[in-house]
Amino acid sequence: MPIIRAPNNGQSLALFQLKKSFAIDSSSSWFCDEYGGTVAYPKTEYWKEGSDCCSWDGVTCDLVTGHVIELDLSCSWLFGTIHSNSTLFRFSNLQRLNLAFNDFYGSSVLDGFGRFSNLTHLNLSDLGFSGLISPAISHLSNLVSLDLSWNGRAEFSPHGFDSLGQNLTKLQKLHLRGVSISSIFPNSLLNRSSLISLDLSWCGLHGRFPDHDIHLPKLQLLYLGENYYLSRNFPRFSENNSLIDLVLQSTNFSGELPTSMGNLKSVQTLYLINCRFSGSIPASLGNLKSLQALDLSYCQFSGSIPASLENLTQITTLNLRWNHFSGKIPNVFYNLRNLKFLYLAGNNLSGQIPPSIGNLTNLHYFDVFQNQLEGVIPSPVNGFSSLFYVDLGYNLLNGTIPSWLYTLPSLVELDLSHNKLIGHIGEFQFDSLEKIDLSMNELHGSIPTSIFELVNLSSLYLFSNNLNGVPETSVHSNSMLPKIKSIDLSNNNISGIFSWIVGKNTLFYMNLSYNSISGFEMHPWSRMKILDLQSNLLQGPLPTPPNSIYFFLVSHNKLSGEISPLICKASSMKILDISHNNLSGMLPHCLGNFGKDLSVLNVRRNQFHGTIPQTFLKGNSIRTLDFNGFSKIKSPFMSLRIIDLAHNDFEGDLPEMRHIPLSFKILNVLESLDLSSNRLSGRIPQELTSLTFLEVLNLSQNHLTGFIPRGNQFDTFENDSYYGNPRLCGFPLSKRCTADEVLESSQEIEAEFESGFDWKIILMGYGCGLAIGFSLGCLIFLSGKPEWLVSIIDKNIHKKIVRNKRSIHGQGTRRS
Repeated sequence: MPIIRAPNNGQSLALFQLKKSFAIDSSSSWFCDEYGGTVAYPKTEYWKEGSDCCSWDGVTCDLVTGHVIELDLSCSWLFGTIHSNSTLFRFSNLQRLNLAFNDFYGSSVLDGFGRFSNLTHLNLSDLGFSGLISPAISHLSNLVSLDLSWNGRAEFSPHGFDSLGQNLTKLQKLHLRGVSISSIFPNSLLNRSSLISLDLSWCGLHGRFPDHDIHLPKLQLLYLGENYYLSRNFPRFSENNSLIDLVLQSTNFSGELPTSMGNLKSVQTLYLINCRFSGSIPASLGNLKSLQALDLSYCQFSGSIPASLENLTQITTLNLRWNHFSGKIPNVFYNLRNLKFLYLAGNNLSGQIPPSIGNLTNLHYFDVFQNQLEGVIPSPVNGFSSLFYVDLGYNLLNGTIPSWLYTLPSLVELDLSHNKLIGHIGEFQFDSLEKIDLSMNELHGSIPTSIFELVNLSSLYLFSNNLNGVPETSVHSNSMLPKIKSIDLSNNNISGIFSWIVGKNTLFYMNLSYNSISGFEMHPWSRMKILDLQSNLLQGPLPTPPNSIYFFLVSHNKLSGEISPLICKASSMKILDISHNNLSGMLPHCLGNFGKDLSVLNVRRNQFHGTIPQTFLKGNSIRTLDFNGFSKIKSPFMSLRIIDLAHNDFEGDLPEMRHIPLSFKILNVLESLDLSSNRLSGRIPQELTSLTFLEVLNLSQNHLTGFIPRGNQFDTFENDSYYGNPRLCGFPLSKRCTADEVLESSQEIEAEFESGFDWKIILMGYGCGLAIGFSLGCLIFLSGKPEWLVSIIDKNIHKKIVRNKRSIHGQGTRRS
């Protein structure tokens, strides 16, 4: 007869009280739905008060005694705090407890968990636990499985982890990923012959990993990644090992890989990413015939890639990027038909791309970026129908772009930049592409119309080729490139009027510089941040930039007329360069309102006149300024580096400025001062000698008088700094100062302290105009693009050119 157990109302009541102690919040278990492969739902919501708890979702009872022996509330949307008096701790007969993937933020692993003396499986992963882990955990001597991972604020006491390793002798699974251990690796763990799975990633382990042979015949998973100060050579495993996954990424393991690694014949995953391993890869790697994923990226391996890789017929991921491999890519891919991800970027590989790669019909990612590969791009034998990422950039490839690259139905990203490719750009057959980079080649002809039909395209880089003509398209303007974010067509031969209406709500970067574009139709781009039109043939009035603009570069064109006051709406402007045009009139006073964001204003070689907008005086972050006269200054430009007033055609007075010595001392980072080829008169202020960072001084071709100040940087400048000022005297000039000149200069100094500083300035120069002022009485006028601005453009805008294509995926604490 079946045994009929009586319901235990006490257990039901305790569980129902446990339910009431938590709120229900679906976001508490988001990980289950997105990454855990489990559908999260509120299990406790189906518990009914007064019913038998043994029938409740997540509750398992002993068939004989009726005691609750298993409680699985994982992925149950629970939110709240576990307190020391929680009714959870009343279930002393529990054998399995799983609370994983809820949110108990602020709770800790309490002493109460030590009451479950019968517990064999305990899973408290990803609960937001913090603080010290109770040493009572180490008393659960029957534990077979313990998982505390993804609790990034939880930590063991100094000897707590050692005690756990010594006492829990039955452990088969120990996962502590992200928990702070901060100790050396305990030898006791390597004596646990029962261990099957050990995950101590992101635990702060340090010191040297044991160097003796590891005799753990049942061990299948060993994860030690992200312990940056854990060092040793590659672990030695006995021949009778069962290892399936070995992950040592981002540790301090070093040395060469031993031949004995060929003993890992069951290994399917081997990750040695971002370690200090060096030397060549042993041929015995080819013995790992079960290997599915091999990642040796970001190490210091060298030598050739071993031909024995052809034995890895099960491999799906081969990642050798960012090492020092050299020689040719071995022609070993005929048998690797399962390969989906091939990464060889950032090495010194040479020769041609081997033809056997054309047999990889399942290949998704093909990345050989930044090597020295040459020759033509090979054609596949059976077609790369599954490819969605191709990066052959920064090599020496030549010939034309093969037709098969235009016909890949799933291709998302295509990068052939920085090669020697020639010919026309073909027509793309599918619209899956999101990024195209064909820059820095020798391509010619027009831009194909099919590009405008790529509805998913977000980045288009075609700069530095020989493309010509006016880009034309038959696509309806409202549907052209609706997702485009970045376009760079600079340094080509594109001409005519540019009138693309693309990315109205998405485009934030467009570079059309160094072409022959004669007209530009500005459109209402709502997100445009960077617009570079410099070095074209633009005529007529200055185009009014979008209100959202940060960088607006229109120098070296043929623009004329006055600046429209509509530019005032671009109040977030950081760099404005309208130099080398024929613009005239007064600068709009609203430009002064940009002072807190504007760092560069370059209007040199135009025909502006008037005064500096007073609003510039109320605080700013300007590093480079150009004005054509200014009025009384009240606040300094603290970030100023370069002052260049050379070659202007303005006249006016420098402002009255009191306490010049103090003001000039504030400019303690000024490096370059060029006031040449004007008609400045009066003495050179002694206060300039306090500019100890000053490396360049050019006061030539003016009407300065009196003695040249001495001290600090002024003792290093030569005659050229003062050429064309016949009334100057003193070192380094051969003309010595007379007693009258010294006395006159002394009287000028005293007068200036009493009445303020008043340089008369008649800027005549070379007919290029603009003025740049700053609040300490110095004016800036760019004579060329400063290096730091080039750095901004080249490094931040053209990230692709200097990009670091390194992407180590962290595996640390999930909750912050």
